[in-house]
Amino acid sequence: MFSKVLSATAVALAATQLVSAQTYTECDPREKSCPADPAVGKENTVTIDFTAGKNSFFKVAEGTTINYSDKGAAFSMKKETEAPTITSTKYIFFGKVDVEVEVAPGQGIVTSVVLQSDDRDEIDWEWIGSDTAQVQTNYFGKGDDSTFDRGGYSDVANPQTTTHTYTIDWTKDYVHWIIDGNLVRELKYADAKSGTRFPQTPAQLKLGTWVAGSSTAPEGTVQWAGGLADFSKGPFTAYYKKVTVQDYAGGVSNAKQYIWEDGSDGSWETIKVETDGDDSDETTTSSTAKPTTTKSASSTSSKDDEATTTSESHTKTTLTTVSTAASTSASGSASGSASSTAGHNASQTSDSATPTESEAASETSEAATTSSSPATGAAFKTGFSGALVGAGVLAALAL
Repeated sequence: MFSKVLSATAVALAATQLVSAQTYTECDPREKSCPADPAVGKENTVTIDFTAGKNSFFKVAEGTTINYSDKGAAFSMKKETEAPTITSTKYIFFGKVDVEVEVAPGQGIVTSVVLQSDDRDEIDWEWIGSDTAQVQTNYFGKGDDSTFDRGGYSDVANPQTTTHTYTIDWTKDYVHWIIDGNLVRELKYADAKSGTRFPQTPAQLKLGTWVAGSSTAPEGTVQWAGGLADFSKGPFTAYYKKVTVQDYAGGVSNAKQYIWEDGSDGSWETIKVETDGDDSDETTTSSTAKPTTTKSASSTSSKDDEATTTSESHTKTTLTTVSTAASTSASGSASGSASSTAGHNASQTSDSATPTESEAASETSEAATTSSSPATGAAFKTGFSGALVGAGVLAALAL
């Protein structure tokens, strides 16, 4: 029934084309000169045990309060204007992220794990608090949210009461979404509009909870989120227990920062990897990063009938060579939010029409601009205004 409701919402959304990627950027290097992105570096695997308390690897968003216990970092909401969010202080240029989390319960409540770049390349895990059997996956290239064919659904048992490990393994050739060591979805470079909408630029990790089923959200978002949040049943809390971050760093050793080539089109080839001790602007080339091996692949349903993706061997090489022309060091201060492109579809193995959060008319973790009490601690930005045609929603839900 849950998937049927989502499919019905997609029908109405398709008619109104109210769609948006969920995150924003402070500076888009395709549009202006931006500061370089500090690198984690492939020699520096970061492991954060939130049961031990706060970690300086993450920056806590303004207005966010997080408590720590033997269950991990508690991202808790008592009202719809709260949206606890943290963002990594460093970037990975392809890499692997493992997140152990028990997600927040409750209709209208969303827990998110997001990799997002300066030009709004994006790879997501998203959980609806009232869906006890599925997790949603999604991706964007350059913030292009013009189609409904990117999202996927994967089975997972009781994510609101059970801690699972959710992994994103990201290379220049593919994205793998993995649950407890099992591959559940694969996106290949060529399947994302011949690579033009494949996430491929240095990204930060964002963890958060927010209210999609808010009183100010468009109807499509509320439907996607399972209904309006009922805070008489709150607070609603997600527990992030442990996070491990590996940076493939474009295959380059001793990466210090990632610099966008002037005039970059957002392709990975236009990213320069500057290393420790690199005092010149000479081109940096990469070696081959280690491949990742996972357990036997399992199926993923994208929308209603997404084709099952399997892989007999997951020992693919990750990177070949990062080879760019010499570039001028990026500089300048981050300012404001840059608007994303809205191009053609970012297709993958599915051709069905059920939207995930960002493809639904998404009211993100900040309250709508019409609200007098905006959300605090939000790393996500309202992506559109408007509402669904009520008759269309009702007719679709009746299918």
